Amino acid sequence: MTYGVAIMYLVAAVLGVAGLLMLLRLRSPRVTERQVYAYRMVGIMAASAAIVLAMSATAMWQWSLTE
Repeated sequence: MTYGVAIMYLVAAVLGVAGLLMLLRLRSPRVTERQVYAYRMVGIMAASAAIVLAMSATAMWQWSLTE
């Protein structure tokens, strides 16, 4: 695994945890309507970015092994 791929996985993990925490925050009864909108939008975007970045890192890692 190259240094760049490891960094991509690390960033994907941070984005995934941040997105998951934002989505879990929606379960609180004290969340306002504006917070629901913001947490849902940013949480889903962060989780999606984590998935795409992890897939890209995996592809880059596999591509580096074939050479």
